[in-house]
Amino acid sequence: MSAAATPGTGSGRRWLGLYVLAYLVFLYLPVALIPLFSFNDSIQAAFPLQGFTLGWYRGLAGNAALRAALGTSLMIGLSAAFLATLCGLTIAYAELSVGSRLARLVAVLARMPILIPGVVVGIALLVVVNLIGLGPSRLAIVLGHVLVALPTTVIVIRGSLRAVPRSLPEAARDLGASEAAVFARIMLPLALPAAASAFMLAFLTSFDEFIVAFFLAGTDPTLPLYIWSQLRFPKSLPTVMALGTAILAASVLIAATAEILRRRGLRRLPS
Repeated sequence: MSAAATPGTGSGRRWLGLYVLAYLVFLYLPVALIPLFSFNDSIQAAFPLQGFTLGWYRGLAGNAALRAALGTSLMIGLSAAFLATLCGLTIAYAELSVGSRLARLVAVLARMPILIPGVVVGIALLVVVNLIGLGPSRLAIVLGHVLVALPTTVIVIRGSLRAVPRSLPEAARDLGASEAAVFARIMLPLALPAAASAFMLAFLTSFDEFIVAFFLAGTDPTLPLYIWSQLRFPKSLPTVMALGTAILAASVLIAATAEILRRRGLRRLPS
């Protein structure tokens, strides 16, 4: 039976390998084409390539509208990431330490936006900010991005806190430490690498987010909104590809750093 099953198993693995390869090509080949065409000396994204140029990248530095959109995205992204990380840390700690029904309910609700379509979230937030008199503005985008980034921060920080041995906070409480002291002196230092990782991922979520910003943007567009507006002009396509390449490289670097911090934090936890 073992010898007869071996060919079938090998064939299944080959088909699985081909499927994975086809999936990766389908997923990442279009992304790989963006950097390729960003160095092409032509406004047409087509083969054959016309030549090598860095002109599209040099043009980014002198674009005042681009710099303004980048500054807006950085301000919104850093603000939203800080608030989402602070809320995520609080919610994750309350869920694991308090353990009440209310804490678990809040944690579930905090992770819900990841399951809701972005269009629905954007429309709902637009209705809310208009009802409270805030209207489309930078502050409205920050609040919307906190909602969008909150599931990421809760999930990342919760995973780190769950890995902390329960004996540590229990021993501290037995020795008379208050809940605030347990959090500040034991749990928070151990969760800091995960919090830093969550902050970076929340910043990426906010920086790249388009749908919520589309509904909540006022007079100051974010970088994704600026890119979308430029896609209407064929002559701007190479510049958009150069900008997309720069964003892609920065996103990969930040995501990799966040993962390294998360793993180092887990290795630091006592067993």
